[in-house]
Amino acid sequence: MKDEVALLATVTLVGVLLQAYFSLKVISARRTFRVSPPLTTGPPEFERVYRAQVNCSEYFPVFLATLWVAGIFFHEGLAAGPGRTPRSPGVPEPVRCPDSARPAGAAALCGLLYLLARLRYFQGYSCSAQQRLAPLYASARVLWLLVALAALGLLAHFFPTALRASLLGRLRTLLPRA
Repeated sequence: MKDEVALLATVTLVGVLLQAYFSLKVISARRTFRVSPPLTTGPPEFERVYRAQVNCSEYFPVFLATLWVAGIFFHEGLAAGPGRTPRSPGVPEPVRCPDSARPAGAAALCGLLYLLARLRYFQGYSCSAQQRLAPLYASARVLWLLVALAALGLLAHFFPTALRASLLGRLRTLLPRA
């Protein structure tokens, strides 16, 4: 079990550290621009840093939920594809994927891309409101991809095993053509 979620846990910890970094930047900006708590207004330079941190914090719970649901259920959906024996009720089948092909890695990779985009967003917004836009759109695209992976994983989880195997087989034939 730990091996299957280690990548997700690592990305989660990186995300928590990034949130802490954003908070420290707000503390630093408060000192630099002499804006004492609980005030949230001040010079535009302070307000941009503050808003960037708040915006990143607002999306963090959504990111964490989709990261974990995608990582667990998209992983499970792929692991039960064609050629695998169906699980017995109540007895989970151990997933034996090579490390390089571990499906939870797709969600973890998306998570890292999201966090990188949010870091760029924070840095851009701290400089000017206009510089936040490209990283904002990038992080939104990655977040929607995580939502899609989570939804596909949950759908696959609730499909009967035979239907799931059939759909995954068709999907695998379509992907090389794309």
